[in-house]
This record gives sequence, C-alpha cells and structure tokens, in this order.
Amino acid sequence: MNEIIDFFLEPYRTATALDISLEILAVIFGVASVWFAKKESIWVYPTGIISTAIYVYICYQFTLYGDLIINIYYTLMSIYGWYMWTKLIQGEHIEITKSSKKDILKAIGIFISTAVFVVCVYLYFNRFDRITDYFDTFTTGIFFAAMWMMANKKIEHWLLWIGGNIISIPLYFIKGLGFSGIQFTIFLVLAILGYIEWKKNLNNNQQTA
Repeated sequence: MNEIIDFFLEPYRTATALDISLEILAVIFGVASVWFAKKESIWVYPTGIISTAIYVYICYQFTLYGDLIINIYYTLMSIYGWYMWTKLIQGEHIEITKSSKKDILKAIGIFISTAVFVVCVYLYFNRFDRITDYFDTFTTGIFFAAMWMMANKKIEHWLLWIGGNIISIPLYFIKGLGFSGIQFTIFLVLAILGYIEWKKNLNNNQQTA
C-alpha cells in the first residue's frame, strides 16, 4: 500500500504548491465539464475552457507537448462547440445524431492529420525519448476527432472518449500527474454513462420525429 502511495506522491515532492493547486483545479473543472456534456448542458464549454487553459500551462511546465497541443485545441474547439450548441438551425438547436459516412471520413482525416502534426512537433523538439510520447500521438488524434464530433453532437464521440481515456489513465500516472490520472478514470466512467444517456435521448428523438 505504501508503495502505491509513494508512486502517486513522488512526482509531487518537487512540485510547487501553485502547480499542485492548479492541477487539482483543472481536474475539478474538467470533471464538471464532462458531467455537463453527459447532461447535454451548454456549461460543458465554459467549464471545459477553464480546465484546458490551466492544462496548457501545466503541460508546458512538464514539457508534455502532445498534451499541450491537445489542450490548446480543446480550448479553441470549446469556443467553436459553444457557438454550435447555441446556434439555431431552422429555428431549433442542433440535435444529437449518428455520424454519417462523411462525418466518419472527416473524423478519420482529423485523426491522421493530427497524429502527423504531433509527430512533427515531437521530432522538432527532439523528443520520442519516452514510451508515453508514442501513445501521445495516438491519443491526441483520438481526442481531436472526439472533440470535433462532440461540437457537432455526434453520439459516436463518446466511444472515442472511452477508448482514449482507457489509454490515457495509465499514461498520466507514468507521467507523474496522479491527479490527472484519477481525472481520466472519472472521465471514463462519465463517458460510459454519457454514451448511455445520449443514446437514450437519440432514441427518444427518433421516436418523436
């Protein structure tokens, strides 16, 4: 038990109180954001922006460039998603829908282009010296595609979050960000619940259409 506690706390022994407080704050707002997403609430975006903005700073401090890019993108996509979720189309807000073949091709394109971009960034900074760097390339692509799909209320975005979270949980513990590892564990549970709830809403919308 002590070994587990030491593994969790060791990376924080040299961290400042400010860095630890910021990570905890980012986790709280991050969890709140996913909870609001599950409820299909517009508050997913303002809370998410606060969380990702803090993580931009944290990832820069830890030289986690893949995660840094993810959170900059999250912040920008949150602004886009905020607009899309409040936008009226033919007098109504956009509804939850399944992805079309065109949507899936777009998501694949986002995944591939993102992965290539992250590889170029790591090569530029002479990285790929940690096993987590290789996984960062993959998860960054997944999360970029998921964020775009969420902004357009495509139900499949939850499946991408689930897969990405499963990969990310152990990675964040290895990186020394234990609180973030716990956050992604909570994200995984909420993503599963979110998919179930959105699926139910989608079925209800189809029945009343």
